[in-house]
Parts: sequence; C-alpha cells; structure tokens
Amino acid sequence: MRKQRRSKVSERSRGAKQKVVTSACDKLGNEKLIIVESPAKARTVQGIVGSEFKVASTMGHVRDLPESSFGVDVESDFAPRYVIIPSRRKVIRELQKAAKRAREVYIASDPDREGEAIAWHVAQLINHPHTKRVEFHEITKNAVLRALNSPRDIDMNLVNAQQARRVLDRIFGYHLSPLLWSKVARGLSAGRVQSVALMLVCEREREIQNFVPQEYWTITVLFTPEGRDEPFKAKLIKFAGSDVQIPNEQEALRIAEELRQQEFIVTEVKREDKAKSPPPPFITSTLQQEASRKLGFNPEQTMRIAQQLYEGLEVGDEGSVGLITYMRTDSTRISPEAIQQAREFIMTTFGEQYLPEKPRQYRPKRLAQDAHEAIRPTSVMRRPSNVEPYLTRAQFDLYSLIWHRFIASQMADAIYDTMRIDIQGGNYLLRASGSRLKFDGYLAAYQEGKDEDEEQEEEGWLPDVHVGERLRLLDIIPEQHWTKPPPRFTQATLVRALERYGIGRPSTYAPIISTIIKRGYVEVKGKKLYATPLGMLVNDQLVAHFPELINVKFTAQMEERLDDIEEGNADWVGVVRHFYEPFMQALERAQKNMEQLKGIETDKTCPKCGRNMVIRYSRRGPFLACSGFPSCKFTAQLLEGASPGAPCVQVEEKMVVEEQRGIEGGTHICERRCQVCGAPMVKRIGRMGAFWGCSNYPQCNFTMPIDDSKLIPCPADGCDGYLRPRVARKGKFKGKIFYGCSNYPKCTVLLPGKPTGERCPVCNSPLIEVKERSKPIIKCSSGECEFVRDAETLSSIAIQSRHEGDSEG
Repeated sequence: MRKQRRSKVSERSRGAKQKVVTSACDKLGNEKLIIVESPAKARTVQGIVGSEFKVASTMGHVRDLPESSFGVDVESDFAPRYVIIPSRRKVIRELQKAAKRAREVYIASDPDREGEAIAWHVAQLINHPHTKRVEFHEITKNAVLRALNSPRDIDMNLVNAQQARRVLDRIFGYHLSPLLWSKVARGLSAGRVQSVALMLVCEREREIQNFVPQEYWTITVLFTPEGRDEPFKAKLIKFAGSDVQIPNEQEALRIAEELRQQEFIVTEVKREDKAKSPPPPFITSTLQQEASRKLGFNPEQTMRIAQQLYEGLEVGDEGSVGLITYMRTDSTRISPEAIQQAREFIMTTFGEQYLPEKPRQYRPKRLAQDAHEAIRPTSVMRRPSNVEPYLTRAQFDLYSLIWHRFIASQMADAIYDTMRIDIQGGNYLLRASGSRLKFDGYLAAYQEGKDEDEEQEEEGWLPDVHVGERLRLLDIIPEQHWTKPPPRFTQATLVRALERYGIGRPSTYAPIISTIIKRGYVEVKGKKLYATPLGMLVNDQLVAHFPELINVKFTAQMEERLDDIEEGNADWVGVVRHFYEPFMQALERAQKNMEQLKGIETDKTCPKCGRNMVIRYSRRGPFLACSGFPSCKFTAQLLEGASPGAPCVQVEEKMVVEEQRGIEGGTHICERRCQVCGAPMVKRIGRMGAFWGCSNYPQCNFTMPIDDSKLIPCPADGCDGYLRPRVARKGKFKGKIFYGCSNYPKCTVLLPGKPTGERCPVCNSPLIEVKERSKPIIKCSSGECEFVRDAETLSSIAIQSRHEGDSEG
C-alpha cells in the first residue's frame, strides 16, 4: 500500500513539475528582448530593429567581486563570490521583469572578454530559458540584423579568461595594498599590471636622472658647383674609410682647418624613386597614440569619445547611427565589403592613379588576437563634413581622424624623388642628401603625426651635378652637440611601450595609465609623464621584494596565458594557482623584510603637543607629522632634496601648521592675520588652487587669495570685504562656481561669474567674465542690463534697454 501511495505521489509530483515547466513557458510573452550596456547603444539599436524588439540597457557592469571583502574562495578552486553592484539593483529588477514578458532574449554586450562576462552575469540574473548571445561589431542596420540572425551561446572560454583576470587582479591588489599601507602610507594601492606600467615610468625617470651628457661635434660644409650659384649642404661622415668621431671643439677646428686645404670632387651621384606606404587603419593603441599627437587627447578621453561614436549618435534624417566599428581591437583586418566601398570612393574622389592595383591587406601583429576588424567608419560615404553639424568638436575631430586614416590605408604609395651626392676631399668623405615629393598618393588624404621627441629633419633638393665635377667650398660650419637622455614617456608613447612588451590588452591600456595618475604615482606636466617621489618609493619597494612578479616578462607571459584560456587551451583555475603560490611566498617574505617607512621617528618634537615628530609620505613625497595624529594634526615640510633618513637638522626650523582636511604635505605660515578673529593665516590648497585660510578653521572660515593683486573689493557700499570664488552646494546650480563677498553673511553680494574689478559703463553694476559657446566674454552682472564686451578683442556693444531699443558701441 505504501509503495502504491508513493508511486501515485511520485506520478503527481512529476506531473506537477511538467505543468510548472509548461506553464512557465506559456507565461512567456511574445516580445523579443535585446539587452545592451548603455542607453546610447540601446537607442541606436532600437531605431534599427523597430517595434518587433524591446531594447534595454544594463548601464554597464551588473555584478562584481564585493568591495568590502576578498570575495575569492581560495580553497574552492578560487571560486569568485559575485554580488550585485548596489547602483544596479533597480536595473536588474527591471531587466528581470522585461525578461518575463519576452519569448526570446538576446544579450548584445560589447564583443570582447569583458562584454562576454557581462552577458554571462546578466544571463545568470534573469534566468531566462531562451537566452542567446549576439555581437555587434558595428551598429548599423545590416550588421545588427545579420547578428540577430546568427545568435550563439555564451562563450565560457571568454568568460573564464575575464574571470581569471579579475581574480588575479583581486589577489594581487587585496594582499599588496595592505602591505603598502602598513609599511609606507595608508591609502596606497598596487595592481598586477599597473605596477609594471609604473615600473616603466620610474625606470625611465631614473635613466634621465642618472644620465651624463657627452659632448660631440659635427661638421657641415656649404658647397656650390664651380661656375654656378646653387649652394647646398653636405655632412662629414668618414675619414680614411672610418666613421668620423669628433669629441671636442679643438678636434673640430683642426678638421675644419684641414678641410679648407682640400679640393672637392663629386665621386658618386645616386638618384632614385622611393615609395612610402600608407599606415594601416587604426587599432586601439595606434588610435590612442595618434589622438594624443594630433588632438591632444589622453587615452581615457579617446576611448570615451570612440565609445560614443561606436554606440551611435543622432545624425540628421538617419536618426541614431553608429559611426565607427568596435574600438577595442588589435587587428588591422578589414572586411571585403568595406575595402570595396573605400576603393570605389577613392576612384571617384581622387582618381585612378590614387588606387593601388590590388586591395591592401595588413598583417596582424605577433600577439594580436584578431577577433575584430580594425577601427574604421561604418560607411565611407559619411564624410566628416557631412556629419560635423551633428557632432561635438571632440567627436568630429576623432571621427575625422579615423575616417581619413581608413581612406588613406587603401590608397597608393606616396613617391619621393631622392638624390644622394658623395663628395671626396683628400681622405675626407662628405655626403649630401635631398628629396622632394613626386606623387602625393595617400598623403592627399592623411599624414601621420610625430611625437615631440622624434627628429623631423627637412631635406631640400640638390643641384644637378655629375661624377668628377669640382665643387667650390663656401663655408665650414662646426656644431657642438650633447647626447640626450631618453625622452620621458607621454601617455601615447607609454601605450606604445605597453603594446610592444605585451602588457595589457586593447581594453586595458587607458585604465592602466589613468590609474597610476589618479593614485598620485605619476603626474602629467605638459604631455610628459613624471614619476612622483611617492611613485618612485612604491616602485622601489615592489620591485625589490617582488622581482619575479613585477617585471615585463612575467606580466607579458600572464597575458599570453589569459589568451590561452580564451582559446580553450588552458584551465583558468590552473593559471590562477600557478600565479598564487609563488605570490603568497613572496608576500610572506616581504612582510618580514620590507623596510618600515611609515612613521619613522625623528629627534624633533611637536611644538603644539610635545610628542615626537615622525616621517610620513604623501603623493608629494615625505613630510613631518606629529605622532599624535589625529588628535594633533601638526605637520612640517622637509627641506627640498632632504632624504627621509637624513638627520633632522635638514628640517625647516620654521614649521608650518596644517589642519589636514584633504590637503597633503605642509603649508606655510603667512605674516597676515585673519580679518575676522586675528589668528595667523596659513596656505591651503583647494579645488580652485592655493589660498590663504585662517588657522582657526573650522571655527573661523575666513580665506583670501595668495596674490594681493587679485583681490577685488566688494562692490557693496560701505563693505570692506573682497570677492572670492565659492561653490554652490544646493539647488539646480549645485557644483557651479560663483563669487561672493568675504564678509558673508553680513554682506550677501553674489556674482554669477568671475568679477573683473570694472564697472558697467551703462548701469555701473560690476562686470563679470563668463563663457558663451566656449568663448570668453565680459558682460554686466545685472540681469536688467545687456552690456557685452568681447574678452579677446575688447570690442564692446552695449544695449541699454530692450524697451528703448537703441545701443551704444
């Protein structure tokens, strides 16, 4: 009986399960859902697919390792513990609701490892029985519809490669950062790849610091053919068949004197055409480099704008359309359709002579994954001039760069007419070289930029001479030179170095560089990258104690292992374990052996509380701080050039007070007194630069500019205050800068722009400087007066009143 009852119950439960599955499928709606990462991409795709599909956005990543804990179970094969990002909880609920109404779900996150991982996380969270993955390599109608017709399953090899990268980075950062906190300074961080990038910058910095310039000389001779006035220059290159080395002025003058005694004869004339091939279409690294050279963009800015061009922008009657192909790629491959379109454009626009016989194919680099096409316009028919009205200046500049580079990559070679003349004078051999453009070829569309440190020597044309012809010496020009140290990295050249060494991948170049800058390890001056004292210190500690891990070779090999995981040739857990064990051994040694640089005691006492002063570090280098911090916040600066281990006689006797409210390093005491409470004024640094602040802050918040000449008196009658910049903290103007009286709240004068110190010639109100359409103008601060003056040309127009209808110039 029991068996019969169990059998009946079992049949009922099986039937119930079947009904649940059937009813779940029956409850699915008839919609088709496409999930992408960003609202901009969603708008573009929605415009393409129409009402048949609903397009939703994840707003970026939806799950990640927790911020407040390690999040990796080492004992369970490094299993990551993912949590929903708090700001994405509402988005996930909406996606889950949308998925319940959908018959089919297509996840169209970006076509790379990171995008594949996002697709996997979304699929796990919505738990839909009919979820497929699609890839949009460009967001155009043909590409989107083609992708929707060929969906696939989520590629777990790609997901696991991204998981391995994320787990490796968490292991490295989670263990190394606390080590730096305990040994150097709190708030520091280290990363598996960023630390190697920092090492490159620091090594270059040290090369420059240790470089000893060597003197050398060159000799240029000015000739002209006998009987003609056609001067040209030739350089001395050999003596008696050996290269000439001229170490000093004495030797240069001796050689110059010998040359004056010689007769000079042309011994060889070589003339030939040289072809210069166009550069390949952009990949991620070359786009970042060229945008830096030509547009002044940093890598992060370049990728942000490129993402906008890829995801789609409103272009007139076309609506929202993707203007370029996917921008994270290391492949120079181009689709046959795009090549054919480019060749037709070149033929009709430039002419047959600008079109090579065969389409150009570019070989991928050795480590290239070749998963995507090169970066190109989605249609060459969208000329930059056609889309310019719909783009911002930055978007237009980058699109124009990509468009012209792609067109040039399929054009004919440029041809140069080159000429070389060898000249013999006794045992001395001199050489003159010249070239001129014979056929511009691809240069009609595009010319590559040059780094600042690349020598760009212009070669003019040479006169027609023949072998055996005598030349008349006009002048001898000895020139002194000094050897130069290797140039500092720019963000563009650092990207090139990372790519050359195989460190990082297209999607990581920009974040790597922005991280070491934001951490204060590297600072940008002009376009150059300078290692800060803190960056040098952190690098020295990491390289000394983790030499097997913080080096170019190991990091490049790890990138190759991640590629192996992506291709299904390696197990991600094994790759992580291979890294983890030697890392933990090195970490244990470092915890014992790394020098304690945080809170080094000195023989100075704090003049405020009597405790010992200790040496601490900020991004600006070492400084003295009271050991009683945070109860005592006294700090002092080390003399410039003083080392942390030096005796304290090198410390400035005049110590300086600082409240350390977000300000790093020390400040200087000013002889001025606070106009409110009479306390000494101290130098502080805020979001708008340096200023004098009351040392009794926060009890007294009086401030004044560093430069007296910049003090602008308050325009209110009887007020002895001055106008100072402030930041709105509430309302619709939150975050905006305005100018208010230093005597606030006694005086409530507020100006919406920077005061000039002048009065309006129309109504006598204060004049302010503001920007309209990125152009500075000077206008009246009164809302009723419309006086305007161009800040650059100083031409002025005054409109007294709309009611009067007249104007003054």
